[in-house]
Amino acid sequence: MIKLRNLSKIHHTGEVQTRALNGITLDIDAGDYVAVTGPSGCGKSTLLSMLGLLDTPDGGEYWFDGQNVAGWSESRLNALRRGRIGYIFQSFNLIESLNVAENVELALEYSAVPVRERKARVAAVLERLGVAHRAGHRPSQLSGGQQQRVAIARALVLTPSLLLADEPTGNLDTAHGDEVMKMLRDINGDGTTVIMVTHSPAHAAQANRTIHLLDGKVVVDAMQLA
Repeated sequence: MIKLRNLSKIHHTGEVQTRALNGITLDIDAGDYVAVTGPSGCGKSTLLSMLGLLDTPDGGEYWFDGQNVAGWSESRLNALRRGRIGYIFQSFNLIESLNVAENVELALEYSAVPVRERKARVAAVLERLGVAHRAGHRPSQLSGGQQQRVAIARALVLTPSLLLADEPTGNLDTAHGDEVMKMLRDINGDGTTVIMVTHSPAHAAQANRTIHLLDGKVVVDAMQLA
């Protein structure tokens, strides 16, 4: 599904250059569940942005479903990721002026899905994640765990083949964090490729594979023992 070959990225801050990714070479197969770990500033979030086609490399190749997308224009990248890549963020990124159902349906705004089907898909994914009874509530009326469930619903309503999660339990207490981790395992069990950035060794251990970054390089790439 994904092949990275000597991928590099340099961040520029004034006259200072920081090499966020330094020659990353990886293969990620469809159906994998990968945890990306490492200290702050090691390149985890940059790698996730690159995998999600939200950023472009300064060097190397990024093959996504058989196409080398390195150097593609923003419009081409938008068209490629639409409906194929879902995102879950630590900060939820829900819009307070919209209710739960409207927040989830927003992900379908630029799709060709008819309105009636949109409503049905939103209702189905909210039911699946146990927040259908909150469909008419605003984000501020929900607990942190419920907000993250809605954020996951928004990512899943497009039925993506790749789900990217950036510290999805970072703002949650232990119980709600464990609930989110179970959801990710279930989503992966349904066949979705999941790539998760996490600082938690316990959560990383629940993935099938761990990639550890240091100074923009892969220093560990290990399958989890059954």
